[in-house]
Amino acid sequence: MDQSQDARATLDRLIAERGDNYADLSRLIGRNAAYIQQFIKRGTPRKLDEDDRRVLARYFGVSEDMLGGVASLAPPPARNRGLPAVVSVPRLALGASAGGGTLDEDERAAGVMAFDAHWLRHLGVRPQRVSIIRVDGESMAPTLSDGDDIMVDHDDDADRLRDGVYVLRLDGVLMVKRIAMGPLRGRFSVLSDNAHYPDWTDIDPALVDIVGRVVWTGRRLH
Repeated sequence: MDQSQDARATLDRLIAERGDNYADLSRLIGRNAAYIQQFIKRGTPRKLDEDDRRVLARYFGVSEDMLGGVASLAPPPARNRGLPAVVSVPRLALGASAGGGTLDEDERAAGVMAFDAHWLRHLGVRPQRVSIIRVDGESMAPTLSDGDDIMVDHDDDADRLRDGVYVLRLDGVLMVKRIAMGPLRGRFSVLSDNAHYPDWTDIDPALVDIVGRVVWTGRRLH
């Protein structure tokens, strides 16, 4: 088995051990959803790009040479030295509307943000099942402001729905809103924290696609 085959087999094993999937790992490095599967199953590309390999090695806590890089005398990744493991979370090139509504036609990774893996576990999320999305608009003010980055837990979907702030699709529009469970089983309301924006009360759940629950927000101070 040559080095590229070794790298593909190693990456496939690491993904299986972590419980990840090819599509999520592809998005982690900013590639299309089929990229990692094509690399592992078809050998296309023949070897990983240097930047992609670096992100994946850091994510799994292994040396880059295990994924096809050249062996180095540099110290091993932080996880192997007892330091905090850093996880790269994809930042998607779209906004979840907190205003008039935006279509999510451009759902691709626009970069990554690094988080401490222990801190993510403290939040109760799986690193491979979260993403960062930008807030567009002011309908969730003062809770969320225009331009805020929010972390969305895609595991926390319709099956676990409860009161809280969620990213959802309504009438094909991606938005971030507050969900309030109703007295009737399965019914809920979609609310704006800003009183100047509309609410949807006692809505039919079939009309709403839950993308995930908002578990963290960050913003730039002006």
